[in-house]
Amino acid sequence: MVCLGNICRSPLAEGILKNKTQNLDVFVDSAGTSSYHVGNLPDSRSIEIANKNGIDLTYQRARQFSEKDFDDFDKIYAMDTNNYSNIISLGRNQSDRDKVDVILNELTPKSYDSVPDPYYGAGDGFQIVYNMLDNACDAIVGKL
Repeated sequence: MVCLGNICRSPLAEGILKNKTQNLDVFVDSAGTSSYHVGNLPDSRSIEIANKNGIDLTYQRARQFSEKDFDDFDKIYAMDTNNYSNIISLGRNQSDRDKVDVILNELTPKSYDSVPDPYYGAGDGFQIVYNMLDNACDAIVGKL
């Protein structure tokens, strides 16, 4: 699960998918394409909306996506098309690039719709993002 700073969307996606796959042999992690927040907890608003849904994110710390992630993961989900492009540009070969998709393509294939970044927003932005990611994670689990 990859977004820009690894403090809003991707930690939520990680937490949601981990919660849904806790009885499966699946490893889920998240990262950001930037290094802005490396080592930081997820945004307090992400933690709050996750808590409201029975998910704890306080064990997570932001990290930056690296080429090694292509070796460590079978599937890499970008939260939006900008991060998708950044990840694709790091791919060393077609096999790496084939692992990458935009997460909302799980709901509407090849749509390349982006999960909006709620960081600067107000109101229910984090709830909207949570709902989008929850639905996408249901689709992912359905394929496992």
